[in-house]
Amino acid sequence: MRHDLGEQRIGFKRHLRPQIVRGEAVYLFGESGVTAIAGSHVESLAPLLDGTRDLAALLRDAPTGLTADKVRSMLTRLAAAGLIGSRGAEDCSPAAEASLAYWDAAGVDPSDAVAATTASLVSVVAIGGIDRDALVEALHRNGLTVTSGSGDLTVVACEDYLAPELRDVDATHRAAGTPWLLVKPVGAQVCVGPFFTPGDGPCWRCLATRLSANRKAEAHVRARCGQRGPAPRPVIGLPSLRATALDLASVEATKWLAGIRHEAQRSIWNYDSLTMKVTQHEVRQRPQCSGCGAPGIVARRAFKPVELTSRVKRSCEGGGHRSSSPQEVLDTYRHLIGPVTGVVREIRRNECGPAFFNSFMSGSNVAAAGEGVEGLRSSLRADTGGKGVTPLDAQVGALCEAVERRSGTWFGEEARVSASYASLSDVAIHPGSVQQYHPRQFAGREEWNAAHSAFQHVTAPFDENEVMDWSPLWSLTERRHKFLPTGMLYFGAPCPPSVTSDSNGCAAGSSLEDAVLQGLLELIERDSVAIWWYNRTPVPGVDLDSFHDAWIDECREVHAGLGRELWLLDVTADLGVPVMVALSRRTNGSRDDIMLGCGAHLDPRIAARRALTELNQCMPMVCGQVRLDALDVDTRNWFEHTRLDEQPWLAPDPAEPPRNVFHHGYRHRRDLADDIRAIQDTLEARGLELLVLDQTRPDIGLPVVRVVVPGLRHFWSRFAQGRLYDVPVQLGRLDRPRRYEELNPIPLFM
Repeated sequence: MRHDLGEQRIGFKRHLRPQIVRGEAVYLFGESGVTAIAGSHVESLAPLLDGTRDLAALLRDAPTGLTADKVRSMLTRLAAAGLIGSRGAEDCSPAAEASLAYWDAAGVDPSDAVAATTASLVSVVAIGGIDRDALVEALHRNGLTVTSGSGDLTVVACEDYLAPELRDVDATHRAAGTPWLLVKPVGAQVCVGPFFTPGDGPCWRCLATRLSANRKAEAHVRARCGQRGPAPRPVIGLPSLRATALDLASVEATKWLAGIRHEAQRSIWNYDSLTMKVTQHEVRQRPQCSGCGAPGIVARRAFKPVELTSRVKRSCEGGGHRSSSPQEVLDTYRHLIGPVTGVVREIRRNECGPAFFNSFMSGSNVAAAGEGVEGLRSSLRADTGGKGVTPLDAQVGALCEAVERRSGTWFGEEARVSASYASLSDVAIHPGSVQQYHPRQFAGREEWNAAHSAFQHVTAPFDENEVMDWSPLWSLTERRHKFLPTGMLYFGAPCPPSVTSDSNGCAAGSSLEDAVLQGLLELIERDSVAIWWYNRTPVPGVDLDSFHDAWIDECREVHAGLGRELWLLDVTADLGVPVMVALSRRTNGSRDDIMLGCGAHLDPRIAARRALTELNQCMPMVCGQVRLDALDVDTRNWFEHTRLDEQPWLAPDPAEPPRNVFHHGYRHRRDLADDIRAIQDTLEARGLELLVLDQTRPDIGLPVVRVVVPGLRHFWSRFAQGRLYDVPVQLGRLDRPRRYEELNPIPLFM
């Protein structure tokens, strides 16, 4: 409370109504609740705080026993609590009094707020069929002055936040340094916000990037029709709803001009008139934005070395060893979830099957996209998802996988050079060493591709003299950058038909080291699974009782309750990392409906859990009646024709004793970087190179990498010579390498 109030009158804030209960307290009633102030002195002073007295009058009229010092002390405490304030000589009409009470409730000085809003000028821009006059009237209702020239703030009304005209509006206001506010007053859902403040926070292009990424189907249709911009929608709404949206925009503009600032003003506030739900959608700045950021930072990062640092494991439960707990990851990146401005539209449980499965989905899978409407459908049907021992593990997994896919998508800001393989010399990695197609696959590719799903697609033969885009990866083995075609490293990147991208080795993590380890484990998992699957060699089973894991015991009970039997295979190859496959089959139906899941980890306990949780993640597909017509051709053929008695290699090898939890001699390390280096040493001892591409997006923040080890095998149908033929012999599973025509003709359908 200031002591130099002079002639200013003092009273309770206008948005508070006092009521005195003698001998108990002074109660202040406000819109958000009731505040109680106890004490006999405040009961005596309260009737005087009606806004008609200045400090001198208060001291004069104070009851006996209230000294001047006590009055001043009480006023200071009440002011510090935000309960009293000064009153000027403002208009005291009911409407004016209500407005002043609003500013009191907002925590700003009413006199200052009135002065600021009265002196400010507001510009108005109406795009499309929006009624400009209606917006002007809404602004006038709050006493704002609208100008036909440039103002202190611009309110922009449009039918769609992706309207092409907004690009010029954004550029003009950034150049002038003028803030502006967006409003969409049409539709059953109307929107207000965000404010754009040039030089401080996101710009419209930051918003447009996020909005566009969540309109895949719309973009597909518009591109197919040779059209640009958002698709026109029917004009819907009610006059009162449009007026409400414009009035809300007027309120926000008035608050802004009065000096009110808070983070929520950088959000879209969406009111769904059909459900009466109001939702907030945060808009964050993209550091690489071409409008307000540094668009070259993504490309520059790719040309920097990937340096692993010490990263102590802080979470070793659930499905892996991590540098942060699942709860910490969710708390840090929860803002990425949302259907409007989120990177991840939603995270929802798959309700098919028991809740124990903890199968969560997080939106469409860009890695599954293909051409035309079928490609769009496959992308939308093939949800990214998460698995886990607990719902939290699975939700975080779903979040991370969706972010991984988004971060690995081509946006045009990535590092690339245009060249041929032949011209790049020794810095280029031959695509064949990663894609691993056999020459005989190219000969029959058209027939094969027509008969199988997109996952099993065989590319055209690679031309070493064809010029294409190449992007750098960092070789941890050779300590230098090397190059692969951009179309192999980023989903959706323009590329010739001789290269393709997939998600093998892509991973997100709570740290760079976390992500690298997960990507590396995925490569090893799929390599080991491919070696077992396509050679159809019997492998040992796993003694699940030896784990003494209550969760594994419950998992077996859940599958048994569904009329299924469950078992685990150890398919570990030659790289020293335990790899397991969990299988479950129906025992009481006309089909076996065999489902499987794979897992790899240095700790065999975690490898087993990963295989089982991936199995559970896939189980909703076979819970109840399998809808074969909704499946791709390879998955459909698997469920229609595969029986365990006809594929005995899917069962534990009866000639080998089951392996227990101690078989692999696991030794725990405290540091994730040490685990990576141990695996790297094993790979390099076999002549294999470890490469990493940091795909972390500055606007997302969650570390994402693509790990590449040329020579390791994918578990899809890739039949080039090499480990697929050699390792089974080295492991003693076969006396001689299989011939090409002897390989398993059944593609792994996952």
